Amino acid sequence: MKILLAFVLIFAFVSSSFADSVKGYSDFVHVQGGSFLMGSPESENWRSDDELQHRVTLSDFDISRYEVTQSEYESLTGENPSTFKGAKLPVDSVTWLEAVKFCNAKSESEGLTPAYKIDGDSVTWDLSSDGYRLPTEAEWEYACRAGTQTPFNLEHSIDAEEANFYGHYPYEIEENYFSQHKLSAKPGIYRAETVNVGSFTPNKLGLYDMHGNVGEWCWDVYGAYSTQEQNNPTGQESGTRRVNRGGGWNDFAKNMRSAYRAAAPQDRRLYNVGFRLAKGSIGTGLITSRAVQETSGNAGKKILIAYFTWSGNTQGIAYEIQKQTGADIFEISPVKEYTESYNGVLREAQRDQRAQARPALKNHVKNFADYDVIMLGYPNWWASIPMPIASFLEEHDFTGKIIMPFCSHGGGRFGQSLTAIAKLAPKAFITDGLSVHYSGGSSLKSDIAKWLNNNLSGK
Repeated sequence: MKILLAFVLIFAFVSSSFADSVKGYSDFVHVQGGSFLMGSPESENWRSDDELQHRVTLSDFDISRYEVTQSEYESLTGENPSTFKGAKLPVDSVTWLEAVKFCNAKSESEGLTPAYKIDGDSVTWDLSSDGYRLPTEAEWEYACRAGTQTPFNLEHSIDAEEANFYGHYPYEIEENYFSQHKLSAKPGIYRAETVNVGSFTPNKLGLYDMHGNVGEWCWDVYGAYSTQEQNNPTGQESGTRRVNRGGGWNDFAKNMRSAYRAAAPQDRRLYNVGFRLAKGSIGTGLITSRAVQETSGNAGKKILIAYFTWSGNTQGIAYEIQKQTGADIFEISPVKEYTESYNGVLREAQRDQRAQARPALKNHVKNFADYDVIMLGYPNWWASIPMPIASFLEEHDFTGKIIMPFCSHGGGRFGQSLTAIAKLAPKAFITDGLSVHYSGGSSLKSDIAKWLNNNLSGK
């Protein structure tokens, strides 16, 4: 009777359809493998083109209930790079390479065989290892969905009482901003920081914070999905970006969907990205992957400041950068300008973003090939880039060039704009960005000087 009672208490939160999939122990959930449709249907609102739906079959694996905390990370590494400090907060601002090193350190501390062999920028995964590792992108989505096929694993639009995100902007707010009665989740609190792991209700597998708090690094190199059915897919062999999933504390709900794919360089620290652990062999053999941006450094190279502005905030930042660098400057302007009305531009910006429009540009950089460094500026519109920036990125060949992003924002910092740039310019090297609250205030000059010093020293 006691055994039965313990079983009920442990698994009370698990739905009947997934009860047999979970065999829990303190920190990890055992997930029974199976087949599912990965990606999103074409009917899903705010889906991206890289979410092609396809069938995937997975082996059993274990995945941690919680995102790795700062206490856990610091106890093994002696370091804590996080922007927000707290023992039970998820570690953030950790690179993908640091995450895999942590996996190995934890394996060694518990007498397990490390999953990875790290050789500079190249990492080899022993598929038969019993050590800790990052989940594959497919494992992450399967675990996140927990049997659901809806945009979120709660099977309804998520709100700020159910996850930590930019709660002012629930799912589908963009097209319903001025008439919110149609929204199934209403605007709520924006905490503007991470919260303790496990602060919200878990999904049907007992996993916490799969949506929001911090995005989570996965093993995979970012690339297009296969149209064929896949068994235990592990992503591309090489590329320039690694995948992270789930969205973070400053993301809009549309970018926390189960199928949404974020991407960033494997050596980049992001204030809204951390990781969770996985365990379990998925076969035999070795897989080596590398996601590196090649650059010879940027000291002394020719610089172009290219920016799009609407209110003038981004323009002011761009001209202060020019004052400090003496670089050439170029304004990215669409042929059909956006309305001067604030409410009007909100409508037009979401319309273009939703349609992934590519507005025609008025002027063009004729000698683009002469520039080595592109300082790319824009306002954060609906948590991403304005579509004229997408037009500019697709108009030019950024192979081997260095992009230094800067943006003006009203509270969401970069949102998912860095992912948008990373996907549109996959062969460019992307440095740390500069996010400026509105026009920047009295600290703008010093903030720009620090950013330039950190990113123009060569790499």
